Parts: sequence; C-alpha cells; structure tokens
Amino acid sequence: MQVSTRHISVCGLMLGAAAGLMGCDMPTKPDQSAAAATAAYAASSPFAQVSSLPYNLPPFDKIKDSDYKPSFEAGMAQQRQEVNAIAANPAAPTFDNTIVALERSGLMLTRVKDVFFNLISSNTSPVMDQTQQDIAPKLAEHEDAIFLDPILFARIETLYQQRASLGLDAESLRLLERYRTDFVRAGARLSPAEKDQLRKMNQQISSLTTQFQQNLLKASNDGAIVVDKVADLDGLSKEEIAAAAQAAETRKLDGKWLIPLQNTTDQPVLAQLKNRALRERIYKASISRGDGGAGDNVGNVAQIVKLRAQRAALLGYPNHAAYVLEEETAGTPAAVNKMLAQLAPPAAANARKEAAAMQQLIDRQAKAKHSKPFKLQPWDWGFYSEQVRKERYNFDESQIKPYFELNNVLQDGVFYAAHELYGLTFKERTDLPVYQQDVRVFEVFNADDSALGLFLFDPFARDNKQGGAWMNTYVAQSRLFGTKPVVSNNINIAKPPAGKPVLLSFDEVNTMFHEFGHALHGLFSNVEYPMFSGASVPPDFVEYPSQFNEMWSHNPKVLAHYAKHYETGKPMPRALVNKVLAARKFNAGYDTSEYLSAAILDQSWHQLSVNQTPDVTDVMAFEAKALGTASAKGYVVPPRYHTPYFQHVFASGYSAGYYAYIWSDVLAKDTEYWMNAHGGLKRANGDLLRAKVLSRGFSDDPSALFKDFYGRGPDVGPLLDARGLTAAAK
Repeated sequence: MQVSTRHISVCGLMLGAAAGLMGCDMPTKPDQSAAAATAAYAASSPFAQVSSLPYNLPPFDKIKDSDYKPSFEAGMAQQRQEVNAIAANPAAPTFDNTIVALERSGLMLTRVKDVFFNLISSNTSPVMDQTQQDIAPKLAEHEDAIFLDPILFARIETLYQQRASLGLDAESLRLLERYRTDFVRAGARLSPAEKDQLRKMNQQISSLTTQFQQNLLKASNDGAIVVDKVADLDGLSKEEIAAAAQAAETRKLDGKWLIPLQNTTDQPVLAQLKNRALRERIYKASISRGDGGAGDNVGNVAQIVKLRAQRAALLGYPNHAAYVLEEETAGTPAAVNKMLAQLAPPAAANARKEAAAMQQLIDRQAKAKHSKPFKLQPWDWGFYSEQVRKERYNFDESQIKPYFELNNVLQDGVFYAAHELYGLTFKERTDLPVYQQDVRVFEVFNADDSALGLFLFDPFARDNKQGGAWMNTYVAQSRLFGTKPVVSNNINIAKPPAGKPVLLSFDEVNTMFHEFGHALHGLFSNVEYPMFSGASVPPDFVEYPSQFNEMWSHNPKVLAHYAKHYETGKPMPRALVNKVLAARKFNAGYDTSEYLSAAILDQSWHQLSVNQTPDVTDVMAFEAKALGTASAKGYVVPPRYHTPYFQHVFASGYSAGYYAYIWSDVLAKDTEYWMNAHGGLKRANGDLLRAKVLSRGFSDDPSALFKDFYGRGPDVGPLLDARGLTAAAK
C-alpha cells in the first residue's frame, strides 16, 4: 500500500515524494526583475486563488503541465514575503501574529504542491518529471530559509517559554509546541556554519530522492515482460489475457502480450501462470529493477543513506532512525528492533511449514508424472500456495473473482460498510473536472445529509502512474480556513478492454478497503489548524485507520452485500463464503515474513552511523548481509521490496518507518476485537471511533487518542491470533 502523505510543519510544506527533513533558504537579495516576473505570473496562475469549484476541488481542466514550475516559484516568493513580514513584525510575538500567521502563510504554494506531488505519482509526464527535478532543491532551499531563520525562531521560542501563561486552548497549545519542535528538529539551534552544511544536505537529499522515484518508474516500465505466445499465459483468465494484449497495444506491441510489474517483489500473476519458465522471468525482472541499467538506483541509495546519517549526526543523533523514531509512537530504534525480533521467529516458523507443504505437493506431482522434482523457488510460491489452498479449502482465486466486480466492491462493499458504521452516503459527480478520464468523483454526506467532502477514486494502472496503492489529500480540512476535505484513493488494477468486467482478487478487494480507511481519516478530520488535519500523523499511527478498515472486507454481513456474481447478480454461495473466511490465515507466515524482512532492511539501512554507511559498490552486499541476518533456517522468504525499488523508504515518507504497518496493525486488530465485542457493524461503534480517533488528526498524542478509545494500551494478542502466529509465539 502507500504511502500516505504526512503534513509536516509550516502550512503543509512537504516535498511529497521528495520529502525529507524540512529545510530551505531565502535569498537575502532577490533578483528584482525575476521577482517582478514572478509577481506578474502569480496573478494569472490557476493556483493564484482558491478554486471556485465545489469543495475547492482543483481546476484540473485548466491546469497545464507548464503551469507548475512558475506557480511553484510564485508561491515560494509569496511565502517568503509573508514569512519575512512575520519575522520583522515590530510588535511583540503573540500566538496570532506568529503561529497562526505561519499557518496562514504560503497558501498558493500549498495549492500547487498538493496537486503537483499527488499527480507526479498518479499521472506524471516528462514535463512534470523535469519540473520535479528542477523544483525539489529549490523547495528544500525555500524551506530551510523558514526553519533556519534565527529571528523567526526567536519569536517562536519566546512564545514557547511563555506558553503556560498564554491561555491557549488545548489544540492551540499543541500547535505552538509542534512548531517549536519542528523548528528545533529542522536545525534552528545550529550554528551558522552548521546551518550551511544542513542546507546543502537537504538540497542533495531532495534531488536524490526525486531521482530515485523517477528511476523506479522507468525501471518498472522497462522491466515489463513481453510474451510472444498466448499459450505461455495458460492459467490466466480470458479477461486477464485481454488486458495483457491491450497493455501491449498501448506500447505498440501488436500481436504480443505485456505483463507490467507491480511495485512489490512478488507479482500477482505468479499465482496463476502454469509456465514455470515465464514465472521465473517475471520474478527475476521484478527483483532486478533499479540494480543497473537506465533506471539504476544503487548509487542513489548509497548517497541518500550517507547524507541522512550525516544529517542526523549534525543534529545530534546517532543515526537517521534515532532521529525519525523520536517523533513516532515507537519512540526508539530499540523498541522497533524488539518488536521485529519478537514477530520474526514465529512468522518464519510458519513460512517454513508452508514451504514444506508446497514442496511435498511438488514432489507428489513429479512422482505422479514420472518427472524430476525441483526445489521450491520464490517464483513458485504463489503458484503452489494456490494449489495447496485449493486442496485444503477447495477453492482458488478463479472461483471467487467473478463475485468481486470493481463497482460492486466499491459501492456495495466499501461504501456500504461506511454507511452502516458511520451513516455516510455517496453521490457520484460527473460534472466536475478530473485529471484523467478513469478517475471518478463522489460527493460524501453525513447521516444528517450535511456535506462532508469529496472522494476521488483512481483505480487503474498506467505507465505514467507509480505502482502500489495510496491515499492523497488535495484539500485539507481546516476550521481556520473553512475548508472541507478533498481526498483520493489510487490503486493499480489492470484495465481490461472496453466492455469487459473488472474482476478483482481478494487481495485487491482488501486493498480497496484499506485505502478507504485512509480516506475516512482525511474525510472525518475536524480540527482547527491545517497542520493537524486528517492523516497528518506519524507513519506508525497513520496506518491504523486503514488497517482497521480492512476488517469490513471479510465481515460476513458486508461480504454478503458486495460479493455478487458480475453476470447473474447472485450472491456468492454460503459454502464458498465460508471457505474464503476459513482461509484468511492461509499463507500468513509468508506474508508476515516478507513484510518483516523489508522492515528489518529499512532499519538496517537507517540505523547506520556515518562511518558505517557502504559505498556504492557494497550496497547490494550490505542488503544481502542484512537479510541473511534476519532470515531463519530453511526457505528464505524474499523481502517485499529489495533496496533499489524500496520507494517507501528512499523516495517517500517512510524512511526508518516501514515497521509502521505492523505497529499500526496491533492497534487495528485491537480495534477489530473491540468492534466485535461491542456488536460489530453499528452506528454507535462507528460514531465513537470517529469522535475519539478519526476526527482528531494530529491534534493530540496518537497514543492518548487510542487509549481514550480502547480504554487501555495496545495488546499484541489479537494481532498474533489474526495472523495465525499465536501457537508459534508460545
């Protein structure tokens, strides 16, 4: 899944995929002619004013790729003037003339940023890619100017020291404290020489993470597998074969079939393809992405890791992980290491059992066919696990896909659960502009018919769209500005030819529920200040609402409501439903192990001190050592992401934070346990969760929000049970 974006400090200044430590620099003597040209452009930019569309939806039909760069420059110029005025204000600092003024600054820049960095992931172009390369270091420079301004920080520090006597409400006090924390962590207390070092590091990191993201998209596109004979696709459905043919036609490969690469190591088609040689080709193409070739990311990784370690040391931390985790719910690298170490052995033990069952099946089939058996390999896992599942539970994915048609899942599943739990209703809007023809827009209403916000749904994979699934915010809710939320979900389903149904795997169904949990976090936001809006929370809390929302994908009442045959409309037979539910823990050892391996890899990279970071020639050797240390005897499960395509940690906001998914899943499974104990899918439960957690954003400490809802701290038991690890853990 995605990376959800996190709002960090001044008016949402965040570099999206290029985000790192906040930083920037304002020139003391700007070029006057350039300033005049920028000011002139600002008036005509599509981002100059708040959009007049409902909910301030961006005017996608009026935005050209060529608008972004000058709009960024105009937005930065405007904010420079606004922040300079705050710092130079002769009046004594007050909460309103300093902190609230900072929240109000940079609105044009925020509008540009929120559209550009969302679309750079979901609908990029060569012009946008070049703009990102050009603008990323300039944004880093701009942000450093704010966070490293000693006069501005002095005003914030004065207010911070006076905070007990300011008479602020709880959210306003937290805003002041967060500003002070963010400035300190951004280097506000460094010496002038150290600030110069930090500025250079921030600009370099910004450029390198941008390059990593763009290289990965190229490497993934280049790595797509071209198939010459349709017979090699035996095992895929006719709809999937048609989609592969259409994908090939899009690249002018008529008469061939194209299998695009998903963002993860494991590729979904490996579970279906009977051709073992083709499975091996696909797997090896997946794991070789970014390791050499035109999309090489190995050099970028070496530089990013070293610069992050250097920056952490400059700021007084032993490593980048210590810097990052100080602000997370986990708190320290030691706490993360302890959790991963507790979960890895039972997960590996289960994975070994799963591998043994598959090896037995391979051996039995070879004996029956009088052929030579082979040792289970990573490209075999999906294929033979499906066969083992069919043996144990008497069903496979091909039987259930006809019951998971995309629109049924969305309207009668995802939306239905939200209606039953929170009273929400959804009205599709076809009168509003979108950035791509497949994007759908829904207006969302509360139970009392009051307007809540807009939800954009972008379901299909494209060559100019990053892999994976994620939630974006185009307009953040804020009472300060009177704005209602506009959020989107992006997933990557292969688009079939016109007129053909879009049939989903159960994993894809689960992904839709997951991402909509993020959307609800944004839609339900009810805070004063944009800094705290929606999903602007630490990564190890941001995944909690989304992972909790997954429970409704397999809730019997919800499943019965959306699992209907796309041709007949008949519900999935009860016997098949029971099999699907019974198989939920199947393959949990593999699924948990591949995730934990990636989380351990992330920590291995980011717990390095400056002197420990490897050179470019040793990057992959370091990865092998880190994964070897993490692995157990027997079958070694590959990590969900290898280093050169680990976008979460090298080009998004999850560096040293990929552990967040399982940390959050503890909270999610506790909440699922609580829901089931209190009557399940009913309004009283949803209203309580909305009031105590989902509407609060980052306006209070996440641990306090969870405890206020759950009644006590988190318990790992429900998570272990849900993943089938309880017995192994004992």
